[in-house]
Amino acid sequence: MRYTDELDALRAARDALRRRIAERLALEAGAPVEGASLEAWLTAADEAIETWESEGEEAQDSRAFRPIGPLQDLLTDHAALVERIAETLDRRLS
Repeated sequence: MRYTDELDALRAARDALRRRIAERLALEAGAPVEGASLEAWLTAADEAIETWESEGEEAQDSRAFRPIGPLQDLLTDHAALVERIAETLDRRLS
């Protein structure tokens, strides 16, 4: 039986979500995400993730009365994964 680390799976899911966010940003801009432009879209995804995290819980409240689009869904999922990774690391350190 092969040992698998829970953190590896969480990090892989986080990285996959980052790419999906980049792809969503490109789609919403009507631009291709392949090739050389992928790095630019990944940078844009990092900026969107950072902005989303800095907006605070109020802006991310899923019960708020405003439309949540596909990009916001991806950003919410990414934030949840980052939180799970932090909790897993905290458990290991304690």
